[in-house]
Amino acid sequence: MPLMTDEQLLHAYRIMERSILLDQAVLRLIEDGSARLLLHSGRGQEAIGTGVCAALRDDDMLFYSHRGLIQLLAKGMPVEPLLGDFLGRVDGATKGLGAGIVHAVDPAIGLMGSSGTLGGGFVLSAGAALGARKLGDDRVSVHIFGEGSANRGTFHEAANAAALWKLPMVWLCENNGLSVSVAHRDATSIEDIADRAAAYGMPSRIVDGQDVEAVFDAMAEAVARARAGEGPTLIEAKTLRFRGHYEGDPQTYRSKDDIAAAHQRDPLRITADKLAARGVSEDRLAAIRDEEAKAMEQAVTTALASAKPGPERIFEGLLAGSAAA
Repeated sequence: MPLMTDEQLLHAYRIMERSILLDQAVLRLIEDGSARLLLHSGRGQEAIGTGVCAALRDDDMLFYSHRGLIQLLAKGMPVEPLLGDFLGRVDGATKGLGAGIVHAVDPAIGLMGSSGTLGGGFVLSAGAALGARKLGDDRVSVHIFGEGSANRGTFHEAANAAALWKLPMVWLCENNGLSVSVAHRDATSIEDIADRAAAYGMPSRIVDGQDVEAVFDAMAEAVARARAGEGPTLIEAKTLRFRGHYEGDPQTYRSKDDIAAAHQRDPLRITADKLAARGVSEDRLAAIRDEEAKAMEQAVTTALASAKPGPERIFEGLLAGSAAA
């Protein structure tokens, strides 16, 4: 029996296509000087964000990673405010006062933001889970992070507290094997980050991060466990990074063969193959791609037409009671 319904899988395909188009649009805006920020591309890792969010309710809380465009889109954020953030416009998610996607937040759909420092999301997500417990509701707190961040001390502090108190929390490690330019084997003493869960009596799973259904299956189980009061779970998704750590990264630390091999396991193509095996026609997938391309073109036009914030807004959101309008 399929792990995801046809409609869930079609939606995952659509969100992956949207994320890829957004990635490409932001790159063009950076290249022509319209956007003056770094992009940490998540190309190649789209199955993770879509699989995670397919297993969540709208009110479940997500702390996304620095390669989080797909995660934001999959949780329900529209394209326009994300483009607005990269362009520094008042219609952006942070009203032109943020930096890329790092501070994009929308509690109405459970988007709790990222952390300004790597490793900060561990304690934030544990704190949110504790808050849900104190409030007596059944929301689940989720944090997606890279394997490099797992070497920060906050990982262990928050994991211990979450396991001790059986907090409703799921952590998912996107292990693409590279911490910036450093290979996983040169930065971490164990092969699998998931092995660390045993030290805290926490269950764990390792999944194929290129397969959206594998991610969804692991997340659905972990979320149900957390919601039932059984505590946190650590999931490790083995994945592949198509592009550099940042745009402009020459990737001299990777061979061309390694990069080419990664592209052979494109999650968008894997998802398309799954849909084809279920009888979904190429014409239907082509229609989705066409719809998303037209919508992205319009979103870029809309975002570029939005105003930039003036100097009178520089202190908005800085102090209590001065939230950005």
